[in-house]
Amino acid sequence: MGSARRTRLSPASCSRGIQTVTLIPGDGIGPEISTAVMKIFEAAKAPISWEERNVTAIKGPGGRWMIPPDAKESMDRSKIGLKGPLKTPIAAGHPSMNLLLRKTFDLYANVRPCISIEGYKTAYTDVDLVTIRENTEGEYSGIEHVIVEGVVQSIKLITEDASRRIAEYAFEYARNNQRASVTAVHKANIMRMSDGLFLRKCREVAEGYKDIKFTEMYLDTVCLNMVQDPTQFDVLVMPNLYGDILSDLCAGLIGGLGVTPSGNIGANGVAIFESVHGTAPDIAGLDLANPTALLLSAVMMLRHMGHHDYGNKIQTACFDTIRDKKVLTGDLGGSSKCSEFTAEICRRIQDLD
Repeated sequence: MGSARRTRLSPASCSRGIQTVTLIPGDGIGPEISTAVMKIFEAAKAPISWEERNVTAIKGPGGRWMIPPDAKESMDRSKIGLKGPLKTPIAAGHPSMNLLLRKTFDLYANVRPCISIEGYKTAYTDVDLVTIRENTEGEYSGIEHVIVEGVVQSIKLITEDASRRIAEYAFEYARNNQRASVTAVHKANIMRMSDGLFLRKCREVAEGYKDIKFTEMYLDTVCLNMVQDPTQFDVLVMPNLYGDILSDLCAGLIGGLGVTPSGNIGANGVAIFESVHGTAPDIAGLDLANPTALLLSAVMMLRHMGHHDYGNKIQTACFDTIRDKKVLTGDLGGSSKCSEFTAEICRRIQDLD
């Protein structure tokens, strides 16, 4: 991200005046890093008002799990959400909160730009790629059952419609963001019907985007090549499970989930941007958390909403703070508190005005 590539997710409308965003602070360090983002947005005078909602799974009619009605109503109104990390209680039958949100709002595309940050030393210095993950089906469809005692079957669901939709999104993303190539990641040599269908839809969609180079590659080959030379990749599109694994691998190339933004794009104009790291309960409330991932996700959100100038200003202040190395949280190699890191970014934003 040292090159500050401007990311356009989709043609979101930019209405004048203040726009409302549903804020889901989350659990653990979530409230702290959410507060940090709000302070930075205030310093930047970003035209955003926050509608805060808590999200916990509740049982609705018929015993089906659902998010609280006030949270759903807020998202239905605003269409845009920013979410901190959510814990999933370890209890029989309790759903993953992230999975529940994806299903509730049909958040079909997970988008994670992984771009090296100048001044933050890792084993790689020139990573600049984007993973686009189908977010609604595959092995994460949640279709499992016991065949006989000691034998469990899990169904991998791949559909033509979902495969075509994610492929179209990937190619549109590449075109809108001046990306040169799209790589379809698959294992159709083993799962000939399911991954074969996904790959077939990618090939069909590629025919309509002759300006974008299309390649296809086995998942294991991608992993091997990624750690050898990530610069050979640009946009990668893949089914759900592969995307879950590969996107975290790519985050590791640039320093981890603490500096990696993420956006989930849904049908009907809905989008939720999030930090994908854990809740870190061991440091919750101690003013030690790093808000960078949530802040960069909020920058993605601003650009999605058409507020590119505000997004660029906030991103510049964040990256300048990291590059300067004087005020950094512990996981970034410093000893400053979350509030101090936040204040430094706010100061730099005001200096940019």
